[in-house]
Amino acid sequence: MTRVAVSPNLWTRQFHARPEAPARLFCFPHAGGSASYFHPLSAALTDELDVVCLQYPGRQDRLDEKCVDDMTELADLVLAEIEPWLDRPVLLFGHSMGATLAFEVALRMEYDLGVVPRTAFFSGRRAPSTSRSDTVDLSSDEALLTEIRRLSGTDTRFLDDEGVLPMILPALRGDYRAVQNYRLSERSVLRCPVQVLTGDSDPKTTFDEATAWKQHTTGPCDVRVFRGDHFFLTEHQPEIIRLISEAAAAEKN
Repeated sequence: MTRVAVSPNLWTRQFHARPEAPARLFCFPHAGGSASYFHPLSAALTDELDVVCLQYPGRQDRLDEKCVDDMTELADLVLAEIEPWLDRPVLLFGHSMGATLAFEVALRMEYDLGVVPRTAFFSGRRAPSTSRSDTVDLSSDEALLTEIRRLSGTDTRFLDDEGVLPMILPALRGDYRAVQNYRLSERSVLRCPVQVLTGDSDPKTTFDEATAWKQHTTGPCDVRVFRGDHFFLTEHQPEIIRLISEAAAAEKN
């Protein structure tokens, strides 16, 4: 049985803690997601990295807490909680909403703390300098559920369960509000290497929108396209684990 290490502040989960590892990976879940989404990735990387998965308020064991529906506030809170963990080289991996949040946290790390991540992975999310008009009507449960079904990120059995919906809708709505109200600040360029991962049939990110991440770092930026939709990660886990392992082993800039 996996022993989950939970910090007193409830923001972090470690399914396979390895405090002696030479580098640390922070994982940022998608909208409506939780730390447990990254359990398989943590298990695969346990020999190489100390993997720390973020747990946002308003879900699972933090269900009684109010969701943070503002990306700026959420990034500030996350940075404050993970700052004590920045005692060694770090990598960031964020998927979908988590990619935007990881980007904002990386900016704060570099500009405010002088900590440059070894690599930042931005997965399943268009660059923050791009814009779209495909917002979801957050006042409608059905509109939100239709969007989630379209992206195939949540087991549809849960979406049809009237007993479960009240537990998952607040987190989904709060996270989507944070994403839809997010605006890029003047601090928008990183120094660290960036790897962008995208699915070739992801309705949320085109190739051009993924490539636009190159505007947000002065370091190298590689864009990798995988076969699949918004949650292509599931089908390509071995290759993605290899990319993370290679980045972790790279010389610190």
